[in-house]
Amino acid sequence: MKHSAITFLLTIVLSSTASLPAFASSANMPNIVVILADDLGYNDVGFTGKTDIQTPNIDQLAHDGVTFNNGYVTHPYCGPSRSGMLTGRYQARFGMENNVTYAPYDPHMGLPLSETLFPEHLQKAGYKTGIVGKWHLGGALHFQPQNRGFDYFYGFLGGGHNYFPNDVAVGHPDEYWMPLVENGKPAKFDEYLTTALSRHAAQFITENAGKQPFMMYVSYNAPHTPLHATQEDMEKYRHIKDKNRQIYAAMVDSMDQGVGMIVNSLKESGEFDNTLIFFLSDNGGVYPEAWLPKFDWADNAPFRRGKVALLEGGVHVPFIAHWPKGLPQGVEFDGLVSSLDIAKTSLELANIDTSTMKLEGKNLIPYVNGKKKDSPHEALFWRFEELDHIWAIRTETHKYISQGFPVTTKNGVKDPGLEGKSLFDMVADPYEAKNIYGQDVKQQQKLAAMWNKWNKDNQQNVLQQSHHYKKSVAELYDKHFEERKQQAKDRKPYTIE
Repeated sequence: MKHSAITFLLTIVLSSTASLPAFASSANMPNIVVILADDLGYNDVGFTGKTDIQTPNIDQLAHDGVTFNNGYVTHPYCGPSRSGMLTGRYQARFGMENNVTYAPYDPHMGLPLSETLFPEHLQKAGYKTGIVGKWHLGGALHFQPQNRGFDYFYGFLGGGHNYFPNDVAVGHPDEYWMPLVENGKPAKFDEYLTTALSRHAAQFITENAGKQPFMMYVSYNAPHTPLHATQEDMEKYRHIKDKNRQIYAAMVDSMDQGVGMIVNSLKESGEFDNTLIFFLSDNGGVYPEAWLPKFDWADNAPFRRGKVALLEGGVHVPFIAHWPKGLPQGVEFDGLVSSLDIAKTSLELANIDTSTMKLEGKNLIPYVNGKKKDSPHEALFWRFEELDHIWAIRTETHKYISQGFPVTTKNGVKDPGLEGKSLFDMVADPYEAKNIYGQDVKQQQKLAAMWNKWNKDNQQNVLQQSHHYKKSVAELYDKHFEERKQQAKDRKPYTIE
């Protein structure tokens, strides 16, 4: 009997152990927190610039972690940049080079289902995954976060949102006014939006700490328009005379306070030391292009231009990695780093085999820890097919670029040195001040060959910009209504007896 009982108990233990998720035997796998700002100017946080905006929490992460001096995103504006980061693949590979329009009835308007987001791989490996904030990758049910690898979602599905609860209206045609969502249901929203997002992110961490590894994607819409800030935060910046700049500064400040809330939740739950935190922006801060002449409140110094441009101001972003248990402190890293690297780094730290995945990032850990001495990337690539022939390639030494659309300065004067193609020496001229196109033909040919090789595997862009898409849909509705009216007109009258 004793032998039978022991055998029975062993059978239960062994079968239970076999059913445990992979993370049970991998206690050292770190938590992952990705904090993404929206339209943040390069010079508008303390660790990258000389700014009067207070960002002590973000700056502390930089001070105690790794600052990537050459950190880039894959696109100069929101949706495509986010899709590149979350898939770990250049968005040109799957034809997503425009923003996704919020269109919940359109089964095609979203990040293609052919692509697997890296949180889904983490989810399958035993991570609890969550997102708070901006989605912007599709409103139809099959595109929504809960069907793309996230266990938890609090935020909004469109490309932006108003910041105050009073600016919400059920049935409003503008997605910025729609109620927030929590796991597919209308969500409580009773405070300034950035604070609400930060609070829900901190709560997710607290609720999941100690149970299993977790991945939290904090997708702020700050400091993206509309320019909304609390009076309390604006009081700190009374010295800023430009009203838009004052509000923007308060919005960045609020986001930094939110980062502090998230860090505190990690510390209080005992998870801080074993959590890898990435902080970056989805693109550069706004710049007054010809079609948005008054968007001048962000500061991308020392770089030229900003959001929408492929010059450094549009794609070179503040970028931090912080992980007390696994990364050195107070290090500045100069190699080429991309938002693509977040996926690869996270998955390999979770002991996930990435050999069959078509990831294009690199695991940054051995580079930062000095085991690998070269740059993570030989070259980074951009393509912007909304307009004709806008492209760029950046190596450690040079950048070859065709900006492709009219360029102006803040006072409306033509931005010099960008007519047609440009070549910049990024060692001697990291701020792209002197165009040396035509002076080093061999370098241009080399970079062109690299870009052409990369571009061979890309798809043509399949998405319309929002204003074109909405115009097309409106015309379709009008056509449908005219057909219905004609159908009604063609009906023969009848009588009954």
